[in-house]
Amino acid sequence: MKEPLIEIKSLNVGYEGRTVLHDVNLNVYDRDFLGIIGPNGGGKTTLVRCILGLLASQSGQIIFHPRRPRPAGQGFSIGYLPQYTSIDRKFPISVQEVILSGLSGLKGPMARFTKEDRLLAQQVARRMGLSGLERRPIGTLSGGQLQRTLLGRAVISDPEVVILDEPSTYLDRHFEAQLYQLLTDLNRQCAIILVSHDIGTVLRQVKSIACVNGTLDYHPDTGITAEWLERNFQCPIDLLGHGNLPHRVLGRHTHHS
Repeated sequence: MKEPLIEIKSLNVGYEGRTVLHDVNLNVYDRDFLGIIGPNGGGKTTLVRCILGLLASQSGQIIFHPRRPRPAGQGFSIGYLPQYTSIDRKFPISVQEVILSGLSGLKGPMARFTKEDRLLAQQVARRMGLSGLERRPIGTLSGGQLQRTLLGRAVISDPEVVILDEPSTYLDRHFEAQLYQLLTDLNRQCAIILVSHDIGTVLRQVKSIACVNGTLDYHPDTGITAEWLERNFQCPIDLLGHGNLPHRVLGRHTHHS
């Protein structure tokens, strides 16, 4: 049996006097494409923050098993694409500078970027379909261009895992299709964890599913049933495929307090 890249064992997480995640167990493997779904408030973002080291657990372990050789002290590399709404578009920074900032974790916050670093950023920008926009301020970008810039920042360090938190938020379907094509190409080189409320899109893109709703229920592929979704979301859900990107329809249901 192959060793996972990330191994989560009996994880319990809480804050503000309540436990949010109970006894979570999960393995993420090389070149996996894991979709994390679940109702609002179920703990999706909490789990991601724990994996990123931004939130301490009450108990349990998250163990990283690096595959790629790194200089001493750099350890396991994770790329992160945050939610669109967390970005300050008024900040005076260019596309190239945003992409280069993805190297800061490897070089240190005070290190200067070299000519080779800037050449790498240019190559990443080209890969993201951003050639010619390297010096443009991020405040002038479209939603799709900004997402591709942030994805470039996430991948420039050649991470072993890339985590994306609601990447399709505020994107129209045209730009969303471009983003998922980039992710398909990227998945040939690294594992991807995609967090989304859009169940239909997730099922179309990923290889495996984890539903987080206080606990974690893992499904090793995307051939899941409506019953599985209803059990984990605690309300009836129907899926409807339409065009290249499916969408979801929620059946009539009542939430009980």
